[in-house]
Amino acid sequence: MSTDSPAPRHVPVMLERCLDALAPAISAPGAVVVDATLGLGGHSEALLTRFPDVRLIAVDRDPQALELSARRLAPFGDRATLVHAVYDEIPRVLDESGVPEVHGVLFDLGVSSMQLDEADRGFAYAQDAPLDMRMDQTRGISAAEVLNTYSHGDLARILKVYGEERFAGKIASAVLREREREPFTTSARLVELVRNAIPAATRRTGGNPAKRTFQALRIEVNGELEVLDRAIPGALDALAVGGRIVVMSYQSLEDRLVKQYLQAGATSTAPPGLPVIPEELQPWLKLLTRGAELATEEEIEENRRAAPVRLRVAERIRRTRR
Repeated sequence: MSTDSPAPRHVPVMLERCLDALAPAISAPGAVVVDATLGLGGHSEALLTRFPDVRLIAVDRDPQALELSARRLAPFGDRATLVHAVYDEIPRVLDESGVPEVHGVLFDLGVSSMQLDEADRGFAYAQDAPLDMRMDQTRGISAAEVLNTYSHGDLARILKVYGEERFAGKIASAVLREREREPFTTSARLVELVRNAIPAATRRTGGNPAKRTFQALRIEVNGELEVLDRAIPGALDALAVGGRIVVMSYQSLEDRLVKQYLQAGATSTAPPGLPVIPEELQPWLKLLTRGAELATEEEIEENRRAAPVRLRVAERIRRTRR
């Protein structure tokens, strides 16, 4: 990609809410904040602008996103450190940066605007494109390879678990039948296959019937849930006392995982009825949202990608033994 092409217009999801949630933790001089999902850098740019003393460490697995964000954040100089890494590698990134603890962490999960808008990435089911779906195109297997090589059982499993697809078995059977005729390479053929495999009554509701299949393939290709399962504990472990974590999820599997970790940290592990609770059994997180917050109608009207978002915020209230 040419280095002088402008960055695409990017509307960060729930930007003001994220900044307000992090503000009490990162307003003091010397504060360090991690943007675990840099993307096109909209949240990072706003953080660096709003909080002039903050230092940013941002990671992304997508080299193209890093290239675009590096230009966007160049005016902030050495206040911004950008690293090509997956967000479960945050502990290593912090260690290599000489940062023992941080004061804020932001996760904006799911597919970035750039990845959805770039047709040749294959994330969007509304346009024909190569079936890739890798967030980092320098490594791993593509969605086409999954479709063309996985067994019926494995395909049905990921469609059912990751896509919450009721007709996973029927779709998997159709994929195996069709790939014998010709391997899958582009998205339009898969969209048509899913449409034909699902009963007509179901096709009439719930949007594009291929949505769940595409979600499942994307999660499988990028190992998203396994990565998140490592990333949230790693990020929480890096938080200083008084530090805050903000996580925006876009589908129920992600949000459920995030909720479990935050609630576990905010819950006493003492046996019931214990008259005095030792400090090591007391909660070490405080939940700052009641359940998951949703985007406002006004924000959804301005940015349709905010519609499914679920935002959770927590603060570290005491140290724990590492």
